[in-house]
Amino acid sequence: METIILALLIFLLVRAVVQNFQVDGGSMQPTLETGWYLLVNKAVYWEINVETVNKFLPFVEPGDDPIRYVFRGPRRGDVIVFKAPGQQRDFIKRVIGEPGETVQVRSGIVYIDDQPLTEPYIKARPSSDFGPVVVPPDCYFVMGDNRNNSSDSRGWGAVPKDNIIGQSWLTYWPFSSFGLLNNHSPELGAPQALEKGPDAARLAECNP
Repeated sequence: METIILALLIFLLVRAVVQNFQVDGGSMQPTLETGWYLLVNKAVYWEINVETVNKFLPFVEPGDDPIRYVFRGPRRGDVIVFKAPGQQRDFIKRVIGEPGETVQVRSGIVYIDDQPLTEPYIKARPSSDFGPVVVPPDCYFVMGDNRNNSSDSRGWGAVPKDNIIGQSWLTYWPFSSFGLLNNHSPELGAPQALEKGPDAARLAECNP
């Protein structure tokens, strides 16, 4: 009985930290191919209420914002698995815009706060313009690496942080794809001029 209980506890702990997913579709090509299996790190975005901790550890001050990340929050370049707004299934995309940032696509280039984004991981430049939109608080603007064949935040809005399941961590099947996933940190400010459009930035939708 002790062995069974211990095995059950280990299983629950592992499920709380990592989870496996299968890629369905080509929206993340060339980074991920349809049918690939991967592990998702669910612990990296864990949050904690410091006010609750303060009840047991009085010297820990909650501050103005008591909700803190244990490790870190989502950031640009992370490949994440999440529940898409208005959808009943899981999606996998790359974080492009963080809360408060202005996202725009013009002439095949993604701009963040009027700064061009260097993206070596995409399959091809997007063929249509988008935005500008402002990412709402506690939400993230996501896009597929296969920009011209991806259902993402350009269509159904930004992703609330509560919808995020975790960060894609490791591909394990087929065995030829085995390895850590490239959660690339794209650079801002490449030497390209933004051709400003006439429209002002609007607030992006962000619905659970």
